[in-house]
Amino acid sequence: MTDYPYNPAISQRFRGFLPVVVDVETAGFNAETDALLEIAAVILTMDDDGFLHPTPCHAAHVQPFPGANLEPKALEFNGIDPDHPFRNALPEKEALNDLFTPIRKAVKASECNRAILVGHNAFFDLGFLNAAVARTGIKRNPFHPFSTFDTVSLSGLAFGQTVLAKAAMTAGIEWDNSEAHSAIYDTEKTAELFCTIVNQWQRCTNGNTWLKTEDKRA
Repeated sequence: MTDYPYNPAISQRFRGFLPVVVDVETAGFNAETDALLEIAAVILTMDDDGFLHPTPCHAAHVQPFPGANLEPKALEFNGIDPDHPFRNALPEKEALNDLFTPIRKAVKASECNRAILVGHNAFFDLGFLNAAVARTGIKRNPFHPFSTFDTVSLSGLAFGQTVLAKAAMTAGIEWDNSEAHSAIYDTEKTAELFCTIVNQWQRCTNGNTWLKTEDKRA
């Protein structure tokens, strides 16, 4: 894994939380019964001027858990064949542990208490994440169990758009419909969108007004 400089000031910007953008692709809408098929995460960093930047994406294809429901319409929508041999899918526990390892490292390096999930319709992604954690018995989930940043609300406020593709294009972010609905692509674009919104606020407020004077770093 490549190491990135995690500025501890980011912990002050988000009340001790490290924003990590997550997207899941699933075989339905019910986190308790439907399979988690793909998960991706982009950890965010902050420069010395208080601007956010994405780091390279971490991702995994996931094997449906035993007894998982696979809704045909969901598979048709996201184009995933759960049995395709080239997916190189991992069991849920292995996939989550591989994803959580760099996130835990980044939380520690940035002096944060926990990660906070950033997502487009974040309750959906967090619901599937929490359900998979519960199924696999993972004890050290780095994410806050219920708090999120939702780019649906943020982009509605900033750009008057709530659909990810439309919000991204309104924000000046390139969008390729043929790549959409994969966990990696949607996570990377959601990360760009979130950084654009937060950085726009940072520019408008003319500096790190969220930091107390005594906490500002030279």
